[in-house]
Amino acid sequence: MEFGTTTDKQLAKEVRNNLEMILMENTWLLKQIDFNEVAVLANAIKTANSVFIIAAGRSGFAMRSAAMRLMHLGLNAYFVGETTTPAIKQGDLLIAASGSGTTSSIVKAAEKAKSVGSRVVALSTQSQSLLANIADQLILIPAAEKEDHEGSRSRQYAGSLFEQFLLLLTDAIFQSLWKLDDTPNAELWTRHANLE
Repeated sequence: MEFGTTTDKQLAKEVRNNLEMILMENTWLLKQIDFNEVAVLANAIKTANSVFIIAAGRSGFAMRSAAMRLMHLGLNAYFVGETTTPAIKQGDLLIAASGSGTTSSIVKAAEKAKSVGSRVVALSTQSQSLLANIADQLILIPAAEKEDHEGSRSRQYAGSLFEQFLLLLTDAIFQSLWKLDDTPNAELWTRHANLE
C-alpha cells in the first residue's frame, strides 16, 4: 500500500477535521435515540441477577468495555464467549449488540437466552431483523451498517459510527447507574483489574 505525500501540518489538519466529523456524527446520532428505551435497559441491568453481553468484531470491543464497567459497579457481568462465562438462567439479562441484527452467533445466543427465561435487549441499526424479532426490547441506533458503502448515514468506514456509539451509550448508562448507586470512586477502584 502506498500513501500519498503530505506534510505534517496537512495531516494534522486532516486528522482534526476527521475527529470533528466523528464527533458531529455521534452528536447527531444522540438526538435520534429514544432515551426512554435506554432507561428501561438501565433498570433491567439494575434488577438482573446477572448481565451477559454479546457482540462481535469491533462492536465486541466496545461491549467488552461495557461488561467491565458493570463489573466495576459490583454487578455480575459477563462477556459471552469468555471461558469463565457461566450459564445464563431465568432472571438474567442478555444485551446483544449487532448492527445488522443477523449475526448468527448473536441470534443463536439470544434464542438460547429466551429459551431459559432470560430477558433479551438488542442494540441494532435495524428494527426489522432476526435479533429484533427475538428481543424483548430493541434500542434502535440508526447508524450506518457495515454494508452501507454509499455513506448515506455516515462518512466513516463500515460500521464505525455504530461501534463508537455503543461505547458512548454504555458509558453513559454506567455513569447514570453509578450516580444512582453512589458507590465512592475509591470503592469501584478496588474492583479494577490489578493483575495487569
